[in-house]
Amino acid sequence: METLLVLLLASAYGGGAWKFWAGFNRTNFSEGKVKFTLLWPLFLAFSKSYRENFNRALKG
Repeated sequence: METLLVLLLASAYGGGAWKFWAGFNRTNFSEGKVKFTLLWPLFLAFSKSYRENFNRALKG
């Protein structure tokens, strides 16, 4: 059961990172693509501006 949970969390993290990476050009960000992609759950939780840009990246 633990393995399944870890796999689900890893796939959710990887899927979010992949979608943000692919849609980065639709955001207002010009630098920090790697940083914003790797730390997306943290930024998503604490930054309204990042949430807006994350949604822009995903809607493409």
